Amino acid sequence: MIYLDTSVALAHLLGETRHPPDSLWQEPLISSRLLQYECWTRLHASGRVDTHGAALRDLLDRVAFLEMTPAVLARAMEPFPVVLRPLDALHLASLEFLRAQGQPVRLASYDDRMCEAATRLGCPLVA
Repeated sequence: MIYLDTSVALAHLLGETRHPPDSLWQEPLISSRLLQYECWTRLHASGRVDTHGAALRDLLDRVAFLEMTPAVLARAMEPFPVVLRPLDALHLASLEFLRAQGQPVRLASYDDRMCEAATRLGCPLVA
């Protein structure tokens, strides 16, 4: 199972030079419900809902979502081995919640700080 970070979803959606391989989309994907918020907010802010909204809906349909439960929120308020932005802390707390439940999950992210924190916590990364 792959935890999909917003950085990878947006890179794919917006056709950035750095984007995931097509094979990533064949894997079981999971993310925090936060992924929806971040992606839609970015599309609205950039005025791309008309051109990219359908593609975003298709992308989000491929992802299973984890709710931001009290346990996830509590973990996000604890320190991480690397200083993280608040939304990144919520993503990483969601990832840790899954791992604590025994889920074999890897992180797909283009955020260097998130990758470093995940690695220090023993979570494997998607190449």
